[in-house]
Amino acid sequence: MKYIRLLSLMLFSIIFTVQASSEYVEFIKDKKIQQGYFSFYLDNNSGKVYLEIDKFNQEFLFQSSLPQGIGSNDIGLDRGQLGDTRLVRFEKVGDKVLLRQLNTDYRADTDNALEKKSVTEAFASSIIWGFSIESQSKKENKQKVIIDYTPFLLSDIHNVADSLKRRKQGNYSIDQSRSFIYTPRSKAFPNNTELESTVTFKGSDAGNFLRSVTPDAKAVTVNLHHSLIKLPDEDYKRRDFHPYSGYWSQSYADYASAIDEPIIKRFIPRHRLAKKDPKAAMSEAVEPIIYYLDAGVPEPVKSALIDGALWWDQTFEAIGYKNAFQVKILPADADPMDVRYNVIQWVHRATRGWSYGSSVIDPRSGEIIKGHVTLGSLRVRQDYLIALGLTSPFTNENTDTSKMKEMALARIRQLSAHEVGHTLGIAHNFAASVNDRASVMDYPHPLIQLVEDEIDLSNAYDDKIGVWDKYVIAYGYGDVPADQEQEYLASTVKNAQDKGLLYVSDPDARPQSGAHNTGHLWDNGKNAAQELTRMLTIREKALANFGLNSIPVNTPLSELEQVLVPIYNFHRYQVEAAAKLIAGVDYTYQVRTIEKKSTMTWVKGDVQRQAIAALLKSLSPDVLTLPDNIVKLIPPKAYGYSRNRESFNGSTGITFDPVSAAQANAKQILSLMLNGERLARLQQQAVMDNDIPSIADLFEQVINNTLKNSPQSGLALLVQQRVNNQVVEQLLALWHDTDLVSEVRSEVFVTLSDLNHWLTDRSRLKKHKTMAAQFKLLSNQINFSLNQGKLITPISKVKMPPGSPIGN
Repeated sequence: MKYIRLLSLMLFSIIFTVQASSEYVEFIKDKKIQQGYFSFYLDNNSGKVYLEIDKFNQEFLFQSSLPQGIGSNDIGLDRGQLGDTRLVRFEKVGDKVLLRQLNTDYRADTDNALEKKSVTEAFASSIIWGFSIESQSKKENKQKVIIDYTPFLLSDIHNVADSLKRRKQGNYSIDQSRSFIYTPRSKAFPNNTELESTVTFKGSDAGNFLRSVTPDAKAVTVNLHHSLIKLPDEDYKRRDFHPYSGYWSQSYADYASAIDEPIIKRFIPRHRLAKKDPKAAMSEAVEPIIYYLDAGVPEPVKSALIDGALWWDQTFEAIGYKNAFQVKILPADADPMDVRYNVIQWVHRATRGWSYGSSVIDPRSGEIIKGHVTLGSLRVRQDYLIALGLTSPFTNENTDTSKMKEMALARIRQLSAHEVGHTLGIAHNFAASVNDRASVMDYPHPLIQLVEDEIDLSNAYDDKIGVWDKYVIAYGYGDVPADQEQEYLASTVKNAQDKGLLYVSDPDARPQSGAHNTGHLWDNGKNAAQELTRMLTIREKALANFGLNSIPVNTPLSELEQVLVPIYNFHRYQVEAAAKLIAGVDYTYQVRTIEKKSTMTWVKGDVQRQAIAALLKSLSPDVLTLPDNIVKLIPPKAYGYSRNRESFNGSTGITFDPVSAAQANAKQILSLMLNGERLARLQQQAVMDNDIPSIADLFEQVINNTLKNSPQSGLALLVQQRVNNQVVEQLLALWHDTDLVSEVRSEVFVTLSDLNHWLTDRSRLKKHKTMAAQFKLLSNQINFSLNQGKLITPISKVKMPPGSPIGN
């Protein structure tokens, strides 16, 4: 009887399998198949896509992206933008298939399965979607399941709605009736499956940024892309991170680490690269790194982008690779989001904005699967605009502007190299300008010079890869035997340090919070204060030349303002660099060595005073007041033209407001000089080193060079008054800052009290009648703040037009 039951069960199993296989065949009939890593079926009748899964509990990479964006730099949802890279697997539970994202931040690198399990169970994973099974088949003990992938592909995996809401651009949700599978970009290949959809978001309360770039802000349609990627083989060996390596850091917590070892493991992101002949001094690569340029880039920009990207081949050649880095044009039928292609994409937006380099990175090892560069197409135009403003070349109708175009193209070459560098795994180096432009990974300000008292653009940007870049590639991509790697990396770092190559990256280079004396954005020169003084000379020469010749014939005169903006503010980033010398610190990303020495020092007192003097010079009415001839030359906007975000802020209605332009400059300078954290550092340095100026010294110099200066006349008088107002406003802002440390607060109180007495001196008010009204107003503001504990008037909203990225 037992054998009969067993036979019946076996017979039932065979019948069920045959029936299931038959249903499976029937289900896929009349559907278009794409065979590959994960094969899929397109149903033209229903508009659905069905994914065939035959690999359960096998890990792979899932990458989301935005192949068609919104077109606003402020919103940030750009064409070609990469989303998250996730380590995932499909799991079958009953009649469901689940897509689980694994937690790669917490691991146990051990052969002990139970130890691995203890970490897996300690930290959450994320099931990012659940699918219903449409059909299944089992053959030779291998199960195949078909799921309806459509709902997931039409979901907001890129968080578009959240991004719009966060940027106050409206409340949106997906309208399924206006969303569909985008079949031209849905394809399967042996190691990756690419699926794409067109998704429409419906909503209301659209913000200005969104309304400006959509034909109907109630319906925002973009494309969303999914990449399902086979994991690379295990031949790749990750490389350790060093703070001085020049690379970004990938990391995870390894709970299998020995007690005397760090639990956080750090390694660098990089492409896989190996020599065909590891013993040869010069060898081709097993597989070269190939980047594909967007075929939609026009000339001469296209050639400039290729030239700049190819600079990296010099760095690979320096470590013994022949033709290991290549640039080609993306084939017309290729999908830029396909993970098989490293891509340099030319992206349009309504306004100029950032370019950036992103990568698809295997989170387990740091191996870069795909590099994806986004280059904003309007940046080249801003550099050209700066070049025109500096030179004012339009002396006739057929003016040759080839030198100005070349300056803009020179920047594009550098930009291409910079962003490709990020996709090679490389971080910013904002100290490179001190080392004679040692890296393309800096943010370069155009280096303009006076040659025979004329503006010279020829050396504005570098034309080659830097010595720092060669070091970084040597560290990350040098092909060395495993047993020699640690010694190689240590000697590579030491050689670079012995050459005096400086390295300062993002957290230490920001103008407000940063304290480093050489790590600056958009600067030049070894001494930031001296370079600021030099740049003011360049600016003075450019403004002296500024006039009708700054715009082409047949251009409305009102457009002179657009050319004037970057020239009037030409020194704005060098101001940021000079301000960081006040209470500045010089240090490196140093690790403990046997020598037990530290290299951290403060900026010397005389250099700090030099910086204060240069900044106070940039605050003077002589620098901030535009000549009358320029002011009278710029009329209100011509009919058909309008003011925009690149225009000066003003308070005079439709007319150009030179006084508010000066005020915005003054506000920037003073907010940097009198930053609360900077003042706290300064006071600590001053009490330990008598050579360093104290807060009281700084406050005294600022007031002596502004409010206590002899009154100006004409437009300069109004500029002087606006500067005075900004000084008091900044001191009052410090007084009301609840995070300000007590030793700084006490100096602010004394300074405001003493200034109030000075402002109310009757003999002075009689002597300087032109300033009397303002002095009384400022005194009233100080009194109210000190006595009432709040501001009598709000902080001024005047601000400078956008700068970063400064024409890049």
